Amino acid sequence: MDISLFSRHTEYEWEIAPHGTMRVPAIIYADETLIHGMDHKVYEQLCNVATLPGIVKASCAMPDAHWGYGFPIGGVAAFDADEGGVVSAGGVGFDISCGVRCLHTGLTVEDVMPVQKALADTLYKEIPAGLGSTGAIRLDREEMDAMLAGGAHWAVEQGWGTAADLERIEEHGRMRGAHPDCVSEHAKTRQRDEMGTLGSGNHYLEVQKVAAVYDAAAAEVFGLRENSVVVSMHCGSRGLGHQIGTEFLKKMVVAAVHHGIALPDRELACAPVNSEIGEAYLGAMRAGINCALANRQILTHLTRAAFAKVLPRAHLPLLYDVSHNTCKVERHVVDDRSRELYVHRKGATRAFGPGHPDIPPALRAVGQPVLIGGSMGTSSYILAGTAAGETLAFSSACHGAGRAMSRHQAFRRWKGRQVIDELAARGILIRSPSSRGVAEEAPGAYKDVSAVVDAADAAGLARKVARVEPLICIKG
Repeated sequence: MDISLFSRHTEYEWEIAPHGTMRVPAIIYADETLIHGMDHKVYEQLCNVATLPGIVKASCAMPDAHWGYGFPIGGVAAFDADEGGVVSAGGVGFDISCGVRCLHTGLTVEDVMPVQKALADTLYKEIPAGLGSTGAIRLDREEMDAMLAGGAHWAVEQGWGTAADLERIEEHGRMRGAHPDCVSEHAKTRQRDEMGTLGSGNHYLEVQKVAAVYDAAAAEVFGLRENSVVVSMHCGSRGLGHQIGTEFLKKMVVAAVHHGIALPDRELACAPVNSEIGEAYLGAMRAGINCALANRQILTHLTRAAFAKVLPRAHLPLLYDVSHNTCKVERHVVDDRSRELYVHRKGATRAFGPGHPDIPPALRAVGQPVLIGGSMGTSSYILAGTAAGETLAFSSACHGAGRAMSRHQAFRRWKGRQVIDELAARGILIRSPSSRGVAEEAPGAYKDVSAVVDAADAAGLARKVARVEPLICIKG
């Protein structure tokens, strides 16, 4: 992307001044190298988002930003309903509440390596993964609606986890305001057999070692020590979330015309928050969030069961669970006053700073854990939210490395067996039902996650706490 299109505020903050029909500026938080590596579509989409009614302060992009549907992936925008603000399905994304969950194990690398292969095989057997993967759980109509209303709370009530887990999940494991009746029967049918499954694409479950600690005080609060072992999982709302997004995008194209909203791109289809379609989408989207939270909760139960078979002395309490495809109602200070805003984060992670009341009390003093997944075979990171992030991008940070090439390009360049063998030579075991899926998700298909995280840290969006590296990866 052409750097001359921006005004440089700092080494890590770049602004596009309002022009044309833009209502606010657009800002990218990244270093010069990362911006050069972004597609020009990121610029276009940031500017387009800045034209939407009721947007406040700025249209923002995180250091891992790349082209997406309507909004760039890595995009953040907040809207004020009292000023005609809108909600956009494209600003949330198709995999509603796709997110990352991290579990402690109470183990060290020395505990795991002697049984690495057995653990990898057991996890692969117990965790359904891959395109169209289904699990042992089948929900009837009443159970489906209870899950969509209850989220991880529902899962715990069914015996998949403990009440202690709920304290370490955004929204305490249940998104309020969910309306299962706003979710179509087709969406529910797609999800009926998919609870407790990873899915495909960039979704994974990894056993990881803590390779480095950057903030000793925060790491102590988070329970992270070098050479300790954690488990991270990355997945979302599966077919249900995708169907909700697909259906409401079509409805919002019509709604935008009805409400006199001029769309610079049909993919930015939206509706006023207070409109019939806007309220219906929020009800369905929140149900989608609950689906993802319940899904990760069931996967947590399956993971604990797998560890118990191979390493029975392991104890897997939850560190945190955070989503990165959501729209949430939050209070933020804009123009020197606290305002209720509808904050869209698409491929961006909520990152509340120290003292925020929505952070679990045990973690509150150091800030919310921000879980940044790397690409298969590379490092991932655990960060903490900052007070400065509130004033920069509505307490938001990046969510991962961000793709550097398309899946088709990656498949043409790598073979799945080649990737698996190369990672095995580095001591990383991959288990996947799809050789093509492994090739498409090859580490080289993504940006350098360390560069992305360093930029987020330097910009003040979140601060580095620890780096983790994979030992085992169950790949969808």
